[in-house]
Amino acid sequence: MKQKRGQLIILSGPSGAGKGTICEAALKAIPNLKISTSATTRKPRGTEKNGVEYFFLSEAAFKKKIENGEFLEYAKVHDHYYGTPKAHIVQMLDKGIDVILEIDVQGAAQIKEKMGYGITIFIAPPSLQELQERLVDRKTDSAEQITLRMKNAQTELKQAQNYDYIIVNRTVDQAVDDLTAILRAEKCRSLNNLEIIQEMLM
Repeated sequence: MKQKRGQLIILSGPSGAGKGTICEAALKAIPNLKISTSATTRKPRGTEKNGVEYFFLSEAAFKKKIENGEFLEYAKVHDHYYGTPKAHIVQMLDKGIDVILEIDVQGAAQIKEKMGYGITIFIAPPSLQELQERLVDRKTDSAEQITLRMKNAQTELKQAQNYDYIIVNRTVDQAVDDLTAILRAEKCRSLNNLEIIQEMLM
């Protein structure tokens, strides 16, 4: 039987909802899972390294890649560009690797439209108050940036209804358990296993 194509998992949610933390924990808990490395024009935070958390690009270099059609999706969020390199994602999926794309709601819509498939999951905070506390506690944003992120969160939450699944991130362990359950269920979809049945009937 030929190699099964990997699952494309599109993960979105407001800044501070815990997407990155969930992804890091999921890598340790779920076999055959990789996180796509996105490109961005924002500056590195803390100990972030180029090619690890993001590919950090100048705005001119980013726009050149847009012109060359090198992104699967891209969007401008919080005054910075973010994009997903196309070739790297397709290569991993073809090898049967499950790939998580941690992207904003604009990017998620683009991916779904271009690829025609993908499991969309929205990560939500338990409350807006909790979200603001998390943004303050991580100490990476100014008061003005936190205000902007909270304003954008209202818009992003309205898009949750367009996703296949919503995970409310009360604790990281619970959120990873929910993510694991979703991926297991998706692997059991009849469309993903019909080939096995057809081989039995030959």
